[in-house]
Amino acid sequence: MDFDSFVEYELDLATSDGTCEVQVMQDPAGLSRCGIGSTVWDAGLVLAKYLERQTQEGKLDLQGKTVVELGAGTGIVGIALARLHPSCSVILTDKEDLLPLLKHNISINNVTNAKAQVVNWTETQPSDLEPDMILVSDGVWARDLHQPLADTIYSMANAKTQVLLAFESRNFAEEAEFMALWSRHFTFHDIKPSEQHSVMKSEDIFLFVGHLNTSTVRPLQLAEVERISILGSESIVCGFHLVDFIWTDIFANLSRASTYVLITDTNLAALYLEKYKESFAVAWAHHQPEKPAPRLLVHVLPPGETSKSRATKGAIEDWMLEQRCTRDTLVVALGGGVIGDLVGFVAATFMRGVPFVQVPTSLLAMVDSSIGGKTAVDTPAGKNLIGAFWQPQRIFMDMAVLSTLPAREFSNGMAEVVKTAAIWTATEFDVLEEGAEDIRAAVLDGQREGTAGLTVASRTPAQALLLRVIAASARVKAHVVTHDERESGMRGLLNFGHTIGHAIEAVLAPQVLHGECVAVGCVLEAEVARRMGHLSPVAVARLARCLRAYGLPTAMDDPLLLKRAGAERMRALRPERLMRVMAVDKKTVGAQKRLVVLSSLGSTLEMKPTSVSDALIAEAVSVGVCVSPVSTQLHAEVTVVPPGSKSISNRALLLAALGQGQCRIRNLLHSDDTQVMLAALQALGACTVAWEDGGDTLLVTGNGGQLHRPDTALFLGNAGTAARFLSTTAVLVNAKDGNTVLTGNSRMKQRPIGPLVDALRANGCEIEYCEGEGSLPLRVAHSGSGLPGGHIQLAASVSSQYVSSILLCAPYAQQPVRLELVGGKVISQPYIDMTIAMMAQFGVHVERLAENEYMIPTGTYTNPTEYVVESDASSATYPLAFAAITGTQCTVPNIGSASLQGDARFAVDVLRPMGCTVTQTETSTTVAGPPRGQLRALPDIDMEPMTDAFLTAAALAAVATGSDGRVTRIRGIANQHVKECDRIAAMCAELARFGVEAENHPDGIDVHARSIAELKDMPSIHCYDDHRVAMSLSILACVAPGGAEIRERRCVGKTWPHWWDVLTRDLGVPLVGSDPEAEAVPASERSSSSASIVLIGMRGVGKTTLGRAAARALNLQFVDLDELLERETGQSIPEIINSDGWPAFRAHETRVLRTALTDSYRTGTVIACGGGVVESAENRSILRAHVSSHDGDAAVICLTPNMDHVAEYLGRDKTRPAYAVTSDIHEVYARRLPLYAESCNYEYLVDKALVSGTAGAGADSAWGLVEREFIRLVRFATRRDLNHVPLDRPSYFVSLTAPSVSEYLPSKLAAITAGAQAIEMRADLLLRHADFADVDLQSADVAAAFTAYVHAQFTLLRHNSRLPVVFTVRTEPQGGAFPSAADELRLKLLRSAIQWGAEYVDVEIDAGNSASSVMAARQNSLIIASYHDPSGKQLRWDSEFALEILARARSSGNIAKLISHASTWEDNLKCQQFVQQHHSASTPLIALNMGFAGQMSRILCPCLTPVTHPLLTAAAAPGQISVRQINQARSLMGLLPTQQFYLFGTPIQHSPSPAMHNAAFAALGLPHTYELKETPGVDELRSVIADPLFGGASVTIPHKQTIIPLLDELSPAAQRIGAVNTLVVSSENNGQTRKLLGDNTDYLGIMGCLRQAQMETRTPEFTSSSALVIGAGGTSRAALYALHALGIPKCALYNRTLEKAQALACEFESLFESLEVVDSLERAAEDICPSYIVGTIPASDLYLPEQLFAQPGVALDMAYKPRWTPLLEAANRRKWGVVHGVSVLIEQGIHQMELWTNAVAPAKCMGDAVLTKYNSEF
Repeated sequence: MDFDSFVEYELDLATSDGTCEVQVMQDPAGLSRCGIGSTVWDAGLVLAKYLERQTQEGKLDLQGKTVVELGAGTGIVGIALARLHPSCSVILTDKEDLLPLLKHNISINNVTNAKAQVVNWTETQPSDLEPDMILVSDGVWARDLHQPLADTIYSMANAKTQVLLAFESRNFAEEAEFMALWSRHFTFHDIKPSEQHSVMKSEDIFLFVGHLNTSTVRPLQLAEVERISILGSESIVCGFHLVDFIWTDIFANLSRASTYVLITDTNLAALYLEKYKESFAVAWAHHQPEKPAPRLLVHVLPPGETSKSRATKGAIEDWMLEQRCTRDTLVVALGGGVIGDLVGFVAATFMRGVPFVQVPTSLLAMVDSSIGGKTAVDTPAGKNLIGAFWQPQRIFMDMAVLSTLPAREFSNGMAEVVKTAAIWTATEFDVLEEGAEDIRAAVLDGQREGTAGLTVASRTPAQALLLRVIAASARVKAHVVTHDERESGMRGLLNFGHTIGHAIEAVLAPQVLHGECVAVGCVLEAEVARRMGHLSPVAVARLARCLRAYGLPTAMDDPLLLKRAGAERMRALRPERLMRVMAVDKKTVGAQKRLVVLSSLGSTLEMKPTSVSDALIAEAVSVGVCVSPVSTQLHAEVTVVPPGSKSISNRALLLAALGQGQCRIRNLLHSDDTQVMLAALQALGACTVAWEDGGDTLLVTGNGGQLHRPDTALFLGNAGTAARFLSTTAVLVNAKDGNTVLTGNSRMKQRPIGPLVDALRANGCEIEYCEGEGSLPLRVAHSGSGLPGGHIQLAASVSSQYVSSILLCAPYAQQPVRLELVGGKVISQPYIDMTIAMMAQFGVHVERLAENEYMIPTGTYTNPTEYVVESDASSATYPLAFAAITGTQCTVPNIGSASLQGDARFAVDVLRPMGCTVTQTETSTTVAGPPRGQLRALPDIDMEPMTDAFLTAAALAAVATGSDGRVTRIRGIANQHVKECDRIAAMCAELARFGVEAENHPDGIDVHARSIAELKDMPSIHCYDDHRVAMSLSILACVAPGGAEIRERRCVGKTWPHWWDVLTRDLGVPLVGSDPEAEAVPASERSSSSASIVLIGMRGVGKTTLGRAAARALNLQFVDLDELLERETGQSIPEIINSDGWPAFRAHETRVLRTALTDSYRTGTVIACGGGVVESAENRSILRAHVSSHDGDAAVICLTPNMDHVAEYLGRDKTRPAYAVTSDIHEVYARRLPLYAESCNYEYLVDKALVSGTAGAGADSAWGLVEREFIRLVRFATRRDLNHVPLDRPSYFVSLTAPSVSEYLPSKLAAITAGAQAIEMRADLLLRHADFADVDLQSADVAAAFTAYVHAQFTLLRHNSRLPVVFTVRTEPQGGAFPSAADELRLKLLRSAIQWGAEYVDVEIDAGNSASSVMAARQNSLIIASYHDPSGKQLRWDSEFALEILARARSSGNIAKLISHASTWEDNLKCQQFVQQHHSASTPLIALNMGFAGQMSRILCPCLTPVTHPLLTAAAAPGQISVRQINQARSLMGLLPTQQFYLFGTPIQHSPSPAMHNAAFAALGLPHTYELKETPGVDELRSVIADPLFGGASVTIPHKQTIIPLLDELSPAAQRIGAVNTLVVSSENNGQTRKLLGDNTDYLGIMGCLRQAQMETRTPEFTSSSALVIGAGGTSRAALYALHALGIPKCALYNRTLEKAQALACEFESLFESLEVVDSLERAAEDICPSYIVGTIPASDLYLPEQLFAQPGVALDMAYKPRWTPLLEAANRRKWGVVHGVSVLIEQGIHQMELWTNAVAPAKCMGDAVLTKYNSEF
């Protein structure tokens, strides 16, 4: 139908000349942009005809009614209605560009007298219209178009509204889908075609008439809730599945709002937004179905702390104003703490305050931030510094949403829950303690599907428990807030753990979460309360145990913190820094710090924070402790009660768990070991436990030996007792299949368990070692047979715990056990007797058949009602020893002659013979020591019955000088070599720090006493993480003249966590916290690492060759692990494999590797491992432990091969066994590749093919370049040379843009990098290589290929430039070429770059945590945390957003990099102001604008400015300029003053130095000049060097030595050489202090030229060669130093004046193995046969015998005129390599230029300038 026909049709509809009101509006929500209402005329005409017929039949009367046509298009339907019903109000909507057409159509249809007007949709919302009819005519149905349409109509309609829809449909399926969508809100019936007006064929037109019908709205799912009162109103609502309840409650009980604004983040929107929107409509339909629903506006924010800012707050407010929100708006905050704090602050200030509702979605927000009305945003100055108190009208806590929380976020919130219970209610703490697993299950496993928990009846017990603990926590906070809303007193209690926790968070955030820091703070603050005497040790232990149960860290050295934060940040966690942070804590009053001090679990000392001294807090956060000597006037008589015995506690726990019934265990040791045992028994299902009497009593309900397979491996830490006991216990598991794994920490994996495993295996148990033979981890297989029993033989000469393990489990064997102890003397018989006695107390009696033979019947333990654990006799030795050594008296109750413990004999058998008075009853022991200094040595004592007490005896023996003999000999303690550490070796080493000699024996120790006065002052004692080492030596420190520092005070937690409290509070010993490691200093200032360097990789890759080269260069020893193994075994590796097989070889390899890295070669060595060392899981663990044990300074370097080269080599090598016939070498490498990656922390690509022919390097010199770069990586990895750029001055990195580095080789790269301090490798631009065009980077094979290509390009760049590398993978959104979808590959590349040794890694700040994760893994690389805004629209320098991004960058990297885009020149000024405010050398900032207009910002950028070069085909970013352009601009701006450089000396008229250096200045765009300054003496130079414009100078004869007195400082090289050829001006204190530094580059010129010549010829390596120096002047000094630096061991010196040569040799002979003065060159040829000759005297007629050149070599002559000196001519005749003097001149000049400019010199133009002058004159 054409338009004329349409008009004719419209005119035919006229039934009167009446008028109607017509409004023309824009399209609501832009619906018509998708084609809706574009007036597909057949659908529109059908609808119009239907309305006409209904009117004519009297079925439709719209007089005075309102009709809205959505997507009116040409207005066909609405205009028809206007003509049919003149008094109705018709509102036409469509796109703005169709409004003129609508007006025209209105006009031509005789409605010209209508009040037509255009009303913007933003001024008239659907909910304002309340229409009686809504019309839509549409084309082909598409779901994505009708969804917003249906929502719009629903928002407009009420119960009276009629809705008419006409649309085309191609088939019935589409109609069905259409109806399924619309029927959510409407009831429709379709009109048959026969009822439609036959304007045209209409079988494809469907017409629907319907209305909003509340009967079709789904029923509400209203949860049963628990309400909590706060501030007089029950505003906190807790329950499950609250969405419907939330809207119903808001509509019914809160003030009515015209607009509801829901604000959330993108993560939560994906999970919940549609559910909340749908529920909003349903709840309103039930609430007031006759009225249209109010507006629901949604605003979605990026997740994370960075959204909590003033900029985001302003953006939300602007958006709300644009949406015409008024004071009757209600805001809903759906999210965690960030959303709640931010949205609450918006509500507090918008229109001077609008109501808001909190819907916290994280556990932490539920129990903390949502309650109390605190709202705030962060600023660059700190968190939560700007905000307001604004109470929410409701807080809805929907427990169901917690199921989507990551486990770590759940733990984060539980810290607050545990904290709250700890300060307020003991009952709730008990619930938390006992219900940890159920609560975790309810959160993490129970809520993902269904509506369980909606009603009380449907709640699982775990859900009820979860609701209880969260509601209880919320109830406490609500009570406190009600009584102290503005935090003036009581509310401070909620900060328990926060004073110390916030200080930790300030250092470790954002990698460590708030709750994790607070958990550590809670434990430390509880320890302070314990130290003050207000809190029991049991309470502290319970608190820590409860927090650990929820996956939280509990100590500052907790492995969880190290894992989250990384070693670098953990090094910054120093006490001094924490105390500084706490000094500005909001709870601090003046200088007085305040903590919440617990008096018990559930109550506090005061109802507010308590003032605590700095000393106590500092002690709590300290790593170590300084023990001062006690006064000689001390005459104390004290009573000390040690904690329960660890040995008895562990036995009692196992017995009660295996027993039947309940047993209350009292005085149980609360320690790490017993906690490990208890947790493992519960994991095995052996028992259930409950704490009573405030934690003093443990109620164990045993299951009678019925054990099940645990869900995960049993991690036993370093708990040896638990490991031995549980190894047999695991055999008892009642399962027919599967296995149980027992594992531990690295030390536990070294402790022996072989004899026990051997005995169990022999008895039929299936046990295998997972890693190394003889130690954990173990895998115990289950087959239903348990422990067979019968005759068991066990070797018991290493540990009595093996015996006790079988004894304790034997009653549950299949048949009675006859246990026979074999293999020599049984160790620690008293502990075996203890086990047997305790078994009898639990109802099983062991019969001793013979001295070493026992019979154990089968049966079940019967649990006694109560069991009291004796105090630990080993621990009791320490207070008793204190009395002995100080001459005081101490009583220990609960330990006497009737004790089960062998160590109870210590007082009688050791202290009494040493001169103490001992009184011992059956139940107590009292010791009075002799006068101080009068303890007697024990000539010979067997401590086999009390081996753990030997450390205490050894500490006393150190000062036992009160008899004729001073040597105490202790024997019978062989097992102490394999305890938590080698205790005998440890005591020998640490007693030596006191100045006491001790001898280590296989079964004992000899201690040579010294008088107390002779002890060394304040030694720092290493405790090896062994509690007994720490406690025993702390006793010795009590009398040492200066005391001692105990470096690891927390290791006492294993058996006596509050030992230090006892030592100072009960025994009166002065203590202060100590920090044995100094405050973290920059890596460049730390001493070089001595940790050994380990090389791994395939055989044939070059480990030995490169290892030897590195060892020579770094002055380390070299060890080949395979050769070491062959020496130790006396067999070659092929012989071992042929005779014993591969497993035996691997076992030998593991033993040798472990010994090497933990003992004999732990430091100072380069170790090359065999190619298959990583095949063993235990070996991989040893390698990783080596890295972690050296605090980031150790290197395990994997050499990555060119496998074709390796295969070729292995085909020739017959010294090692061949691979199996079935093993292709490439397959072997593919299998090992992930194992290498797991084991190393650095990687080096060895591929000579990358080097040959690229930088002028021939095949002969290729390996030299490989070695050179490898040595550089080793220096970097071990922090010997980090190669970082100084950031206190302008610096530049040139950005390479080609898809292959080879495009810049062999000559371009040097020119491109001239003037730069670093070079950027853009990995994203490497995608432009033809091999990677249009590839799928998410494919694993493509990703691997691209990673290998990038590694090869990185290595190629390394071989050709010594500059530090900035490694970058720039993504497309930030102006790069790397696809965002390949983020996993991007992160892999960044982490790989760290392992390749990139000095800088650029990591983009993104919405995730990738920048922080790369920062945590950075090792020695510096992270540039960058943000690029290519449009310049978001990152504006004067915006809050810039500050937020800067804060994020600084939290995620070492250097912040912010890049915007300049639209005007003034943007550069704003950028500069930003830089001036935020950049410093300690907080570096790269900030600039892209684009042509932004070039000024590049000129002003303070450091590491990205630059381009004319030789590059394209710049890496818009507006990049070159170093030369920047220097020229800085000079014109007065930022780069002209400086004057000189050559000092005489005669110098013909020197080419001015030509060389002036050419360099010009090439770099520097305004400086270089001139000759010829003077006979140095006095004339004083005024020259004092001139402020003096920039530096070259120095030649005769001033090289006489200039030195005029200088402030000499470089180490110049100082050693004794001559200066270069003056450098340096400034300090921002240019206020000027210094003159003397250096020597002559030796560098000689070294560089000789190195190049050596690589280009077949000359032997420097380290195996000899050299000759001709001459004895100043240049000879530089030559000798150069030869020493090259590693040449032997040298001869010849000079015509022999005395001068001898004097020079005396100065330098210490640098060589041999430095011989020869009286003739013939003798030099005979004595040393040199490979290198350096001539340093002007060309002369010296006789040069032919035999000097007998072997290949290189001759260098420092004289450069004539070009061919006699030395060089003679060398050339004998085919030697020759180095002309002019080459050395150029080389040393290049080094001079780099010293003056701190940048790469333009070497080629400098060389060209010299050679041009040189060739013209010579």
